[in-house]
Amino acid sequence: QEFVTVLVRDPRTQKEDSWHSYVDYEIFIHTNSMCFTRKTSCVRRRFREFVWLRQRLQSNAVLIQLPELPSKTPFFNMNNPHHVDHRRQGLQEFLEKILQDALLLSDSRLHLFLQTQLSPEDMEACVSGQTKYSVADAIHKFASLNRRFPIEDEERKKGKKDADSDSESSSSGLRPSDDSISCGCKASPASEES
Repeated sequence: QEFVTVLVRDPRTQKEDSWHSYVDYEIFIHTNSMCFTRKTSCVRRRFREFVWLRQRLQSNAVLIQLPELPSKTPFFNMNNPHHVDHRRQGLQEFLEKILQDALLLSDSRLHLFLQTQLSPEDMEACVSGQTKYSVADAIHKFASLNRRFPIEDEERKKGKKDADSDSESSSSGLRPSDDSISCGCKASPASEES
C-alpha cells in the first residue's frame, strides 16, 4: 500500500530586508510512493510560493478543481500565533488533497516544490529544459546538500550498485530503517530576531 505523509510545520518569521518580513513553513514528506525521487525530504516554503504552485498546477490540469489555499487576508498578522497556525493548517490540507490526485502527482513542479529549495523561476526553467540539470538531478543535489537524512544517503549508495534498472529497485518501497528518521527533519528553532 503506497502512502504519502506530508506535514506543514515549524512556522518561522524571516526578515526579507529592514522593512519586510514573512513567515515560511517547513514541508516534511515521508513516502513509499514510486512517484517520488526521494522517500524523505524537507524544505521551507512561504505562502506566495504556495500561490505560485497552485496557479501552475491549475494551468496544467484545467479539468481538475484544485483545493483552495487559506485565504490571503489583509489582516494576517505574523505575530499572532492563531493566524499563523490557521494558515499552516490550511497549507497542510491543501497539500494533502493535492497529493491524492494521480494527475497532479505527475507534475514536475510539484516535486521540485516539495523536494528542493529552488525558487519558482528556477523550477520553471528546470521543468522547461532550460537548465543543465534535470528534475531528478535537482532533487538529488538538494538532498545531498541537505544532509538531514544520512540513513537514506547510505542506503542510496548501497542500492546504487544493483539499482541500474528502476523496475527492480522501485518496487521495494521503504526500508525499515526509514522509520527511525521520520522525525529527523525538524531543525532546532532559530533564534528569534527582535
